[in-house]
Amino acid sequence: MAEPLVENYPLVVGGVDDYPVKVGSMLLTMVDPVRGFERQYNRWYERDHFYGGCMIGPWLYAGSRWVAPRELKDLRWPSNGNVAEPVDAGSYVAIYWIEKGQHQAHIDWAITQVFDLYANGRGFPKRDHVHTILFDHLGAVYRDADPVPVDLALDHKYDGIFVVWMDAAAGDARALHTELASAHMPKALAGSTLEIASSWTPSAGENEPKETPMPLGSKAGGPERLCQIFFQHGDVRDNVSRMRDYTKAIESDGLAKVQLVAPFFRTVVGTDKYTDQLW
Repeated sequence: MAEPLVENYPLVVGGVDDYPVKVGSMLLTMVDPVRGFERQYNRWYERDHFYGGCMIGPWLYAGSRWVAPRELKDLRWPSNGNVAEPVDAGSYVAIYWIEKGQHQAHIDWAITQVFDLYANGRGFPKRDHVHTILFDHLGAVYRDADPVPVDLALDHKYDGIFVVWMDAAAGDARALHTELASAHMPKALAGSTLEIASSWTPSAGENEPKETPMPLGSKAGGPERLCQIFFQHGDVRDNVSRMRDYTKAIESDGLAKVQLVAPFFRTVVGTDKYTDQLW
């Protein structure tokens, strides 16, 4: 039997940067169902829209859903930010990775797809978008020497996330990420169950008017807007004080104004768990 041809494929040994499939941008959509329609919304999104509106599209290669029942909404801060208004708006967040270099190709498909779905009765009007934005990936910091790369984070089945929005006091989000990655982010991860701290900034054009089937919630923010997602195993509530220390230190150092910190549990796919605990 002939040996397999391998000379054109690099045989590599582990590590974060060895492989060509990389996340380049993200769709993050934070939504509330209209009260009384929680179960219907959860089933529509999970069993139809998650796939028909997102996952079947070209170049979008991973997705996950997260939920904030009342007890997690009560842990958010600050109370006067401009992302979720009021601060407890947004029960569900869905997050999707788009492959690096293919952002526009996916968005071109998605714009047509969403209008086709609505035209064919596959929308769900009994929901309110709180914050639905496309973001570009800036970088990530890891707790471990050989970590789960952020490119695989949505498929790794982490138990919880913190999503953090902040505005740089000076410069843009990329400069702020570089500053935070030198000390603040590693300190937040060290010795904790938090494994990944990833950084993002709104994609080009996100502040321009769009034609959409329904309003998409609060504005993206300018070039100073940094969105971070921290991934963890275990109970997300165990790291609330750690994340408070992280954001307090950033503001104390005059680096940024924190707009929202929101913890979420992973949804339990195929069930209606948490739909009766949102309010």
